[in-house]
Amino acid sequence: MVKPLKLSEKNLDFFEQVYAVVRMIPKGKVTSYGAVANYLGSKRGARMVGWAMNAAHNQEEYVPAHRVVNRNGALTGKHHFPEGAPMQTQLEKEGVEVVDDHIQDFLVHFWDPSKELDFED
Repeated sequence: MVKPLKLSEKNLDFFEQVYAVVRMIPKGKVTSYGAVANYLGSKRGARMVGWAMNAAHNQEEYVPAHRVVNRNGALTGKHHFPEGAPMQTQLEKEGVEVVDDHIQDFLVHFWDPSKELDFED
């Protein structure tokens, strides 16, 4: 298991912090832009997390951006995915049902990094 990224002088780049958190989301789980922002100490930074997800395809190490949705479980970022790997298809391969661009049983699939991850001292 990947250890949570400890915020320090060495890793202040917000997008990199976002990618580190998103890489920890288990298969079959989803989180929200706001939950990632909140975990990183930027409660109002959901939009920045969205921008990071839009740029995630440029990362050398894979970022499962399909697991990040809006606070209501809607696939608001779906138009940023390539035709061959749509967001809904990727989620469904992991056992997450999507109907009309919304995660079904959203709270069952929701993964909150603030509750699931602890910083190590």
